[in-house]
Amino acid sequence: MNRSSFAILLCLVSCSSVTQRQEINVDTPTAKLYDLVTETGMPHLDENLRYATIRERRCLDSRDLARAFPILDDVSLQDCRLVLVARRDQSASYALQCTGGHGTTGEARWQFDATTIAGTLSVKLGGKNMTFHQRITGRALGACPGASSSTTSSR
Repeated sequence: MNRSSFAILLCLVSCSSVTQRQEINVDTPTAKLYDLVTETGMPHLDENLRYATIRERRCLDSRDLARAFPILDDVSLQDCRLVLVARRDQSASYALQCTGGHGTTGEARWQFDATTIAGTLSVKLGGKNMTFHQRITGRALGACPGASSSTTSSR
C-alpha cells in the first residue's frame, strides 16, 4: 500500500468515526419555553395549608429535569439531589439521594411529549416520617428567547 492510499484510508476511517459520533449525539436536548404550574402537596397539614401553587414561565430541556423542582432549593433538602435512574423517549425517572444521614428518601417521575411536560417529586422526610409531593405540569409555548435558558417567574 503506497503512502497516498494509506492517507486516504486513514481519512475515511477518521471521517467515519466522526460521523458515527455525530449520529449518537443527534438527540441533543433543545430547550423550550413552558408555561408551568407547580403544586406542593403536604397531606399531613390542615386543609387550608395543604397545597401551595406557583405559576411561572421557564425554559427547560431534558438536562434541567433533575433540578426543576423548586423544593430542592429548600434548606431541608440542601444535601439531596435527584439522580437519573432511567430515561426513555417520553419519560424519565430519578431517585432522591441525600448525604446527610437523616433518612430522607424519594423519587421523581417525568412524562413529556412535544407539547406538554409533567413531573412529580415524592419525598419522605426521614426522622419526622412526613411525606409531601411537588408536581409540575406545563405546556410548551415555543422556543426559548435568546440563546440561553432564562426564567420569568410569577411566584
